[in-house]
Amino acid sequence: MSRALRSAAGAALVAAGLFLPLVGARIDQAGSAIFLTWHPWPVLLMVAGVFTARLAWLRAPRWRPAPLPRPAGRIGARVLIGLALVFPLLPGVQRYQLDLGVLVLTYVILGLGLNIVVGLAGLLDLGYVAFYAVGAYVFALVSGAFGLGFWTCVPISFFAAAICGVLLGFPVLRLRGDYLAIVTLGFGEIVRIILLNFVSLTGGPNGISGIPRPTLFGLGFGAGNGAGSFAGFFGLPASSLYRFGFLYYIVLGLALFVAFVTHRLRRLPIGRAWEALREDEVAARALGINTTRTRLSAFALGAGFGGLAGAFFATRQGFISPESFTFMESAIILSIVVLGGLGSQIGVALAALVMSGGFELARDFAEYRMVVFGAALVAIMVLRPRGLAGARAPSVTLGPPARIDPGLLASGRG
Repeated sequence: MSRALRSAAGAALVAAGLFLPLVGARIDQAGSAIFLTWHPWPVLLMVAGVFTARLAWLRAPRWRPAPLPRPAGRIGARVLIGLALVFPLLPGVQRYQLDLGVLVLTYVILGLGLNIVVGLAGLLDLGYVAFYAVGAYVFALVSGAFGLGFWTCVPISFFAAAICGVLLGFPVLRLRGDYLAIVTLGFGEIVRIILLNFVSLTGGPNGISGIPRPTLFGLGFGAGNGAGSFAGFFGLPASSLYRFGFLYYIVLGLALFVAFVTHRLRRLPIGRAWEALREDEVAARALGINTTRTRLSAFALGAGFGGLAGAFFATRQGFISPESFTFMESAIILSIVVLGGLGSQIGVALAALVMSGGFELARDFAEYRMVVFGAALVAIMVLRPRGLAGARAPSVTLGPPARIDPGLLASGRG
């Protein structure tokens, strides 16, 4: 008991050191005077909560979460897809909810793309936002220069980002671990600096505006209901919800396409090669797997899916600038992959919902929303250390897994 009390007291002291300047101190202004005020009660409540939670965690019996069984994962995936399909049709869904749904699905695409690199192939990539930016800028430049539509520019953005993924993959073939992470982080910053300084092509800090919106067989989704518009063609009242609903179903279709391709590739030889590379590169080489080709394919496909998300982001916003593609975006995408569980597709969808939707729901807590949101993420990682739906089981097995007798393990023969 004394050891648990000491550990809980230590955690409370660390929490006090963090919360006292961040939550307890507040700068107020009265006229031209600026002064510092202290608010100790929120700090005391948070410190007491940390102490109580740590003590309860240490005194509670050890609990190990069971892995998500595959049938449950399939059922959960079908439920999520069904809810996503009918979400815009639910009563009470307005522009804000549709915008939030579009944001979540965009991060689902990005998370699925990075999941190929990090979750399946085991290659730590901290510069994934670079491919997101390449897809967005290629879409904006090609559509503006040649007058091409959304459906024509999306494949171009995909292949442009995939080529950039291959160009990144070649120099880092011999790198792994921390060194690979540093190089990919530098690549992401290089792309952002190029976009910021190549003013004649990218517009520099002013960005690119006037990016065309997607159409449905030539029908636009403007606010009016004139000729050539979706509302006018079908005789519907003018509403901006049509455009947001159309964008929602576009990004939903892209997310389902990416999920389907990734799921099928995992069961092909290339997918099994990714998993072998993740588990043990030396053993993969011994089995005759071409690790160079395997790495490049993971980088290329993951980058291409990032380019898809970038193209949609550009057409959705109608304006892009380098400020939208900072390292913080890469950190959020990587957090989604880790929080959901490395290699898990349904985990990526759940984590994107938590990271994007949860942050918006935490706005009700005003200035304490980051504390509440961060505490919720910490609790999830403590209770589910391998992610919301993490599993390292191979995609394809030759037969049912054999049970190893505990006695063999104890004697070192298992």
